[in-house]
Amino acid sequence: VILQDAGIGFILVIDRRQDKWTSVKASVLRIAASFPANLQLVLVLRPTGFFQRTLSDIAFKFNRDDFKMKVPVIMLSSVPELHGYIDKSQLTEDLGGTLDYCHSRWLCHRTAIESFALMVKQTAQMLQAFGTELAETELPNDVQSTSSVLSAHTEKKDKAKEDLQLALKEGSSILESLREPLAESVAHSVNQDELDNQATVQRLLAQLNETEAAFDEFWAKHQQKLEQCLQLRHFEQGFREVKTSLDTVSQKIATFTDVGNSLAHVQHLLKDLTSFEEKSSVAVDRARALSLEGQKLIENKHYAVDSIHPKCEELQHLCDHFTTETCRRRELLNKSLELHSLLETSMKWCDEGIFLLASQPVDKCQSQDGAEAALQEIEKFLETGAENKIQELSNIYKEYDCILNEDLLEHVQKVFQKQESMQEMFHRRQASLKKLAAKQTRPVQPVAPRPEALTKSPCPSPGAWRGSENSSSEGNVLRRGPYRRAKSEMSETRQGRTSSTGDEEESLAILRRHVMNELLDTERAYVDELLCVLEGYAAEMDNPLMAHLISTGLHNKKDILFGNMEEIYHFHNRIFLRELESCIDCPELVGRCFLERMEEFQIYEKYCQNKPRSESLWRQCSDCPFFQECQKKLDHKLSLDSYLLKPVQRITKYQLLLKEMLKYSKNCEGAEDLQEALSSILGILKAVNDSMHLIAITGYDGNLGDLGKLLMQGSFSVWTDHKKGHTKVKELARFKPMQRHLFLHEKAVLFCKKREE
Repeated sequence: VILQDAGIGFILVIDRRQDKWTSVKASVLRIAASFPANLQLVLVLRPTGFFQRTLSDIAFKFNRDDFKMKVPVIMLSSVPELHGYIDKSQLTEDLGGTLDYCHSRWLCHRTAIESFALMVKQTAQMLQAFGTELAETELPNDVQSTSSVLSAHTEKKDKAKEDLQLALKEGSSILESLREPLAESVAHSVNQDELDNQATVQRLLAQLNETEAAFDEFWAKHQQKLEQCLQLRHFEQGFREVKTSLDTVSQKIATFTDVGNSLAHVQHLLKDLTSFEEKSSVAVDRARALSLEGQKLIENKHYAVDSIHPKCEELQHLCDHFTTETCRRRELLNKSLELHSLLETSMKWCDEGIFLLASQPVDKCQSQDGAEAALQEIEKFLETGAENKIQELSNIYKEYDCILNEDLLEHVQKVFQKQESMQEMFHRRQASLKKLAAKQTRPVQPVAPRPEALTKSPCPSPGAWRGSENSSSEGNVLRRGPYRRAKSEMSETRQGRTSSTGDEEESLAILRRHVMNELLDTERAYVDELLCVLEGYAAEMDNPLMAHLISTGLHNKKDILFGNMEEIYHFHNRIFLRELESCIDCPELVGRCFLERMEEFQIYEKYCQNKPRSESLWRQCSDCPFFQECQKKLDHKLSLDSYLLKPVQRITKYQLLLKEMLKYSKNCEGAEDLQEALSSILGILKAVNDSMHLIAITGYDGNLGDLGKLLMQGSFSVWTDHKKGHTKVKELARFKPMQRHLFLHEKAVLFCKKREE
């Protein structure tokens, strides 16, 4: 019965036709005690048996007060009597009515509906509790935790949705069951109970749908927040990693303060900067990409805009700072490159000028034509100074102020001073030549200078310069005229000799400077080459990215291949090169540099002793792809073995340069030091040579150290007596000598046979 009918009241029909009076009584008493609403009338179909019918009349009258009912109870004897009270359309078939009603089906439907109502209530409570749990969840602070929470919540949401779908399915099934009679028979009329049941189920389904829609809306917002939180944590983690990388990059770019001390050094620094920029581009590109990700999060209305925006700006600032610093550094190095190019051009111009002065034959300049030719040659050369020399120091200071540190400033001043000195020599030579070129009324006999002062022709390098040791006056005698010289001519001759002696000293000073320049230039080139090998080959052997190119035979063999090259590099770069540069103005004193560092030069003995092992390893592994890749990166025309030979070549080169310097410094202050330095270098070369021969000795059973100090060693021809003896001296002469290498120690002579490789 629907709720609004409850206000009207109920009419109860109790069918007890087949029962006893006791059951009728029990039913009436139960109704009176517990029926929840108003009763208008109670109709009882009493038992049909005579005895039971009579008993019921008596008992009903006797027990009326026991029922305590305020509504009339009418006892009916038959169904027709019931029809007088209730229309047939309101009665079921068993009471003679036409109402289609199945009690078992009604009970089944009611039970299902009540169970479904409970399910709807529990589902709503479950979703509410889940929603509360989600709303109270604190957002995690890291990617892993956020991912775990999102995964757990999604899993719970899927389970809740699954339960919700089961409830909806249950409700739809009940509604379909309620509509089944109508579906089976169009003629079936739907009673009020069925209509009420359908309305109840539809209401519960609608309630479920509303709950689902509300939950879906809440979940969408919660999921979006969790996903945004995960995006934020990813962004924050990426930010921390990228910022660390960029901070490291910024710290490293801040250490790039060196502007170079030579043209080759600046080129090397520029190459390093380019390499560093390429390696750093990964971090910078990632930072820019992360900044763009942050901007997209902001555009998508992320809840943490206030946190993301400053980080994006910081990333952009760090990237811009790196780019700015790199560009600034490159500009400084380009400036330095430009300045060093100018300085080297100026030095080259000075060297060419000095060569020109030294190569002009003094005897030919004594004639008017020779003097004029030499003068024209000098003037022509000086014209090239407009493009090659430093014009004004003040302009250099102003233009290159940003890179002029103390060392570079000193270098600029030295180059300018050299340029000024060279030009002064030219001016003196010009003045001298102009006097000689003046028109002479009488032929002047040129005086042959001392042979040491002459240089016959320009040489390609200072090492090739040689004096005219065999000059004689024979050629001059042939050029003499038939006239005798007057006293005034003799006076001019003496003046020419004095001038000649000055030119000789000047020429020797020029030659010393050239030897010094060659020593310094080759020393700088040597240091650069050592650095190139150490960075381009040795360091790359420890690079994980190159590991796949290194053959197994090279593993842990770096010390064998390169020996103590790094020790040699640090000695020359940090100590010896700087000491040589300090002698640039007094080349004749360079011997002291060698003498003071003679003990350090012992490192070459260690390098040379290791050289056979290094060469053996190279022969085994020279075709390794690692060497080819390194050579390609360095853009070297020669392979590594050529560069491994550089230290051996360098220690040999020193004695040649010292000999050359000594030749032009015999009357100078540092001549004794030069001679001692030369002897010491030759001693080192001998020691190196001896030690390399000693380590090559194999097959000696004893300890070579027990034989004492090695005094001499060398190859000799050795004869021994014929096994059968000989009778004549001439037979001895026919014996074929054996080639042996002898080692004279303090305690023994060791005979060795050379092993042919």
